[in-house]
Amino acid sequence: MKSLAKDTAIYGLSSIVGRFLNYLLVPLYTAKLSAASGGYGVITNMYAYTALILVLLTFGMETTFFRFSNKEGEDPQKVYSTILTAVGFTAIVFVALVFTFISPLADVMGYAEHPSYIWVMAMTVAIDAFQCIPFAYLRHKKKPIKFAALKMLFIVMNILLNLVFFVVLPELYASYPDEIGKIYDPTIGAGYAFYINLACTGSITFCFYKELTGFRYVFDKALMKRMFSYSWPILILGIAGILNQTADKILFPYIYKGENAHEQLGIYGAASKIAMIMAMITQAFRYAYEPFVFGKSKDKDNRDTYAKAMKYFIIFTLLAFLVVMAYLDILKHIIGQDYWSGLKVVPIVMAAEIMMGIYFNLSFWYKLIDKTIWGAWFSGIGCAVLIAVNVIFVPQYGYIACAWAGFAGYATAMTLSYIVGQKYYPIKYDLGRIAVYVILTLITFGLIKFNEYILDNIVIRIIGNTVLLILFVSYIVKKDFPISPILKKLGIRN
Repeated sequence: MKSLAKDTAIYGLSSIVGRFLNYLLVPLYTAKLSAASGGYGVITNMYAYTALILVLLTFGMETTFFRFSNKEGEDPQKVYSTILTAVGFTAIVFVALVFTFISPLADVMGYAEHPSYIWVMAMTVAIDAFQCIPFAYLRHKKKPIKFAALKMLFIVMNILLNLVFFVVLPELYASYPDEIGKIYDPTIGAGYAFYINLACTGSITFCFYKELTGFRYVFDKALMKRMFSYSWPILILGIAGILNQTADKILFPYIYKGENAHEQLGIYGAASKIAMIMAMITQAFRYAYEPFVFGKSKDKDNRDTYAKAMKYFIIFTLLAFLVVMAYLDILKHIIGQDYWSGLKVVPIVMAAEIMMGIYFNLSFWYKLIDKTIWGAWFSGIGCAVLIAVNVIFVPQYGYIACAWAGFAGYATAMTLSYIVGQKYYPIKYDLGRIAVYVILTLITFGLIKFNEYILDNIVIRIIGNTVLLILFVSYIVKKDFPISPILKKLGIRN
């Protein structure tokens, strides 16, 4: 548990700090690209596509790498080389196909006037897919510091270039259009976000020199066949899982009845960014937990450890939920004021993210017994629920239906995984204590909303919410994180 906590802290630092720095792009984009222009809606839509394509191009090989590199009788280096070759080849074929069919693709996706958006993001996601394997190798080799450093390097470069092209150059162009016009074109607008992403992603590849050299590249067909039989259900699971996150943003322009689809999508996408603190926590936990679980699977006390990890994960995600809701009056300034109408989706999206994290935590039972087909079923059914809710309710209710669709999809997958998992790989989760925390969270959330209703003064409201958070944290410390043993170890208390 100490090892898991340490790695989660390092991965979490890069994830949380990185996401926080990335949040600086949200106020930048929402300030420079008005909601009415639909520019941020375009960014939201394009990144939804790339998230789905990334899952397709990696086809479950990250998890497969951890599983087979820890299997007895398998050569970890051969596993790494075979997966690296397969993913790299797939990425190259994908880019070639995109360039071949760029015109019809741009027409279908609604970007006939900007086909460059398509091929730029195709190259970016192809490189990103290839990089996923060296990043997984770093996690396997217990090198979280290099992993975190490269993630941070990408984000810093990305932010600096965005500041140059969305702030500095537009200001200079207004005064010196002839000179600055040689390197900056204001008509590109949101497209600069995609060009910058490609430049930064490509640059990071050179930082994997040690992970990509110093060994003989081999492609073991028999090994690849065994790995693919393990990974294809994970691919289905991954597709369904990412569709749970992106299907609403992909489908919205097609099923929304109004003419301002990109404007509404931009509002929803910007407001959802505030809720993404939950995704940070889940991602940090995932980076550390995946290699931890497969490394721990041979120990006799593994199920008790998994149960404890689940409880602590839920405690901290519920606390994060309350922190965001308590200080939403401050956090809403992350996005432009004309996007604030979407803030009503924040608690719904955060609750959905919590269930997604729980589902990820639950998912290891079928990975450990090599029955990954169950994950495909659970995620597929959850995805079907999400798509159905979107198609049925978005035309009438708009983007609020997108938020509830995600909630329904994750709730379905989470519930199915728990019920079936208790039959095939029973784990005694502390459901009683978890239920108490959920109920306490709901009560605290209700009081926060009550403060919002009765208190007009923001300062007083924030003070009241802070008191509620202190009470919640006090309960956590008393019941699950007693400080007396810690103080004794530090020599502060006898």
